[in-house]
This record gives sequence, structure tokens and C-alpha cells, in this order.
Amino acid sequence: MAAASLAGCKGQNSGEGTTQAQAGNTQAGGEAEAEDGSGEENKTAGKNSGETENNTEPAKDMTASILAEEKGAIAVTYVKSPLNVPSIVEKDQGIFAERFRELGYGVEYSDLTTGPEQTQALASGDIQFLYAVGATSVILAASNDADIKIISTYSRSPKAFKLFGRDDSIQSAEDLRGKKVAGPKGTILHELLVAYLAEAGMTENDIEFMSMGIPDSQAALAGGSVDAALLAGPVAYNMEKDGFPVITDGTGLTEATIVVAASGDYLDSHPEEAKAFLEAQKQVLTFINENQDAAMEAAAEETELTIDAVKEMYPMYDFDMTIRDSDIEAMKKTVVFMKDNGMIENDVDIEGLIWKAE
Repeated sequence: MAAASLAGCKGQNSGEGTTQAQAGNTQAGGEAEAEDGSGEENKTAGKNSGETENNTEPAKDMTASILAEEKGAIAVTYVKSPLNVPSIVEKDQGIFAERFRELGYGVEYSDLTTGPEQTQALASGDIQFLYAVGATSVILAASNDADIKIISTYSRSPKAFKLFGRDDSIQSAEDLRGKKVAGPKGTILHELLVAYLAEAGMTENDIEFMSMGIPDSQAALAGGSVDAALLAGPVAYNMEKDGFPVITDGTGLTEATIVVAASGDYLDSHPEEAKAFLEAQKQVLTFINENQDAAMEAAAEETELTIDAVKEMYPMYDFDMTIRDSDIEAMKKTVVFMKDNGMIENDVDIEGLIWKAE
């Protein structure tokens, strides 16, 4: 793995697990052992020799292991598409696991990737942190009175979200009239499509929209069963390299704001965990900035792209976690857009969605 060349950077035995989308987030592991695997022997040796200074960390790790068994695991979504380098690097380096181990938790990952699935799992309590969810999905959930709060920004990447055609016959929104278009409903890609149609005075009713995930949309376009498809990330990169024409990307249509979210109830009752998450998110970004080559290598391995492809795509993304005024304004515009186009019925107070740590 990419981290193999980073001796000492990646936390071993970090207590991380993986959950399956349909399996109810079953926990894998959750225990954290001393890094050298010999905590008990070291602790005993320290008692005999009086060298207690060198035994602090193993003792802490053993205590954290016991606490993790009692407190369980914190579930976090793992979404690597479109090109979520922070998520890939975080998991590769075990940064969440290391940080939450200090609070006595294990960490498990959920492979839920679509907005509706993520917000539903958050509402049910199966997941504590949505680490990369479209602002569109958050707004949709909030409009339906879901208990959801934004705690930070994940990314902005309008150029990474694209609408592809099967051939060059589709050159404008008008050319899509009556055509089959595949893509994930209630997402940034969906917003891109509706905004593109709106520029030509059209609505979703003027096309045949087929709701499906990115992999299925790609397969449908490649197989010729749809006329256009909404794609992003490595899938979009590969389709473009294979010669499929890009009808439009998100530039000028959506800011493609991705955020980090949690339930308001969880944040109110677990403020320290929320602060720890934000500290870990910042640590991930610092690692990427200081270890660019390693980060690109890890992303290439996880996405099965070449390092050159990752480096070509990476500049499309702004991963600054700060919730900027421009992010808030962009989300306000999204609320208006979604309401005007019948995607939501109720207004959403964006400022009210922002969680502020005390």
C-alpha cells in the first residue's frame, strides 16, 4: 500500500473496522493494542526496573482497548468517489481510529455512498458522522424535518461532476428532450442536470430520468440503454478517456459543495466526540499537504487510477474544511433552486444547519 513507504506514519492495530451497506453496520474489531504488541510485558518490566517513563503509551493503549470494548465504535461513512483523497488517506493512515481510541472508541466504516442512504442511516443512529455528503442531500433531508447539522466543509469541485452523452448528437439541453438520462437522484449530479435543463427553459419532465448510482449509470451509457449519464470521479475520467463526449460539467451550474454532517442530537450529547472528529479532519488535511506524493499514491491505489491521472484530477478539488461565507451563500442558492424546481417543498435555514462548537 501507499503507506508502506511511510514508516512510522500509519497507526498499526488502529481499531478500525468496515461495515457493509445492507448489513446494518456490523462491527469489526474495535480494540486497540500497544503499537509494539507487548504492552503487558513492558508494563511489568517497568514496575520491576522503575523505568515508568517509557511505559506510558502502552498503558494508555491498554486502557483505551478496554474502554473501546465498553463504548463500542463510532461509525463513519467511507466515500471515495468522486476523488475523495482525504477519505482515502484518512483510512489508509488510521487517523480517525487513532484519535477516537483516545476517547475509548473503536471506528467502523460504512460503505453507504448515496445521499438518501446516508441521511437515512444518520437519522436511524446507525452512523454518527457523514464524512462527505452532498449539500444537496443535506438540504433535502432538512427540508423533510430530519435532524441533521453541518459541522464542516469537505470539498468543492464543480468541474469534477459531468453529464456525458452516448455520442456527439447531444450538443445542448434541447437535444436531451425525450431522451433517457441516468444518474443518482437527490445528489449534486442531479442538481447539475436540473440546472442545465433550466437554462433552456426545460424541466426534468421533459426527459426520461432514470435514477441509479454512478456505476450503473456508467454501465447503462456504455451499453447503449440510455442516451446520457451523470458521472463523477474516476468513472468520469475513464469515460472521457474512452471517448464519450462531455455535454457539460458543473461549472456555473452548481458549486458541488460536499460537507460533513451529523445529527443535532448526537452533537448535543457528544460534543467532545464532534470536536475530536474535526481535529482529526484537520490532521488529515495537514498530512496530505505535507505528504503529497504518498497521498497521491494512496488515492491511485484505492481508485485503480494511475498516479498521473490522480494528479491530473486533484486540482479540480478544494478540500479546505472551513465553512466559508461563499459556501453558505452557495447552499442558500441551492435551496432556492431546489424549491423552484420542485425538489423540496419547505424552506431550509442554512445558518440554522451549521453546528458551532462551544
